[in-house]
Amino acid sequence: MMTKIRYKKPLLRILLSAFALTYSNVQANDNFEILKDSKKLVFFGDSITYGGEYVVLFERWLTVNHPEISLEILNQGIPSETVSGLSEAGHLRHGFPRPDMHERLDRALMALDPDLIIACYGINCGIYKPFDEDRFNSYKDGLQRLKAKAEAQGAKIIFMTPPVYDKPNSKFNYDDVMKAYSDWLLSKREDDWRVINLHAIMKNKLAEKRTKDPNFKYSRDGIHPGREGHELMAQQIINFFALKAPLNDPQPNSYGRLLMFLRERMRVQRDAWLTKIGHKRPMKKGMPLADADKIAAEKTVQIQQNLETIRKAAKQ
Repeated sequence: MMTKIRYKKPLLRILLSAFALTYSNVQANDNFEILKDSKKLVFFGDSITYGGEYVVLFERWLTVNHPEISLEILNQGIPSETVSGLSEAGHLRHGFPRPDMHERLDRALMALDPDLIIACYGINCGIYKPFDEDRFNSYKDGLQRLKAKAEAQGAKIIFMTPPVYDKPNSKFNYDDVMKAYSDWLLSKREDDWRVINLHAIMKNKLAEKRTKDPNFKYSRDGIHPGREGHELMAQQIINFFALKAPLNDPQPNSYGRLLMFLRERMRVQRDAWLTKIGHKRPMKKGMPLADADKIAAEKTVQIQQNLETIRKAAKQ
């Protein structure tokens, strides 16, 4: 039995304000047209994308603020994956080398047929070693191949620079490697690549927060962002598509149930498609796609019902 949700008046005003915001009064940039013209968006990446919180936070923004856009969003991140095809010897302690996204890319593009791709790679691609020109070239080559194959299939692709690496190391600073990778990716804007500058924004925000709290971290292990890190990642994607929009929830839990249903749908579809397409990383198998589709359809109904509940409450 679903618990009846009770909303306090201040929260009602917040929700009503959010739902009253329509495309007509959002100053959308040219990138917004990409969303309007797309039917399927696929996220590729490593464990950060596989975790997927930034994916569902973005989807929540789109669902709430742009119901006129019908866009299927699929998460196809794989933990420990690289776009460079490299793997350090130490990773073999897990029993397998890092998976290479190019091993599965052709199958994924054929099976999913996306109109739009958002890819976030880099944190694993330097394999946690000092900067090396050969490793750097492997990263660049991997992204160029990804872009070429995506566009040959008919998809537009948007890249995110890697997040900040925030793990102390007395021998060298691996985040300097991530900065070099990010700077190169940003330079490709001159060749009309679509690039979201996550690394620099996260680094600046991290420094800003540490002026108030020297112990602040976006990530406990220095690699995988927590809640605030995923919120920051989602916001950069939102910023890319819309210049003026409700980027932050004044009440973080105001759409909590909606986020839960989106998260559940994302996970069941993610795992089913990863298993269907196939890959070389040992991990749990998803359910058959037909079964996952049934659950996803149920979650879609719950998502729409939750939106209606919030809308009705906001009008009272």
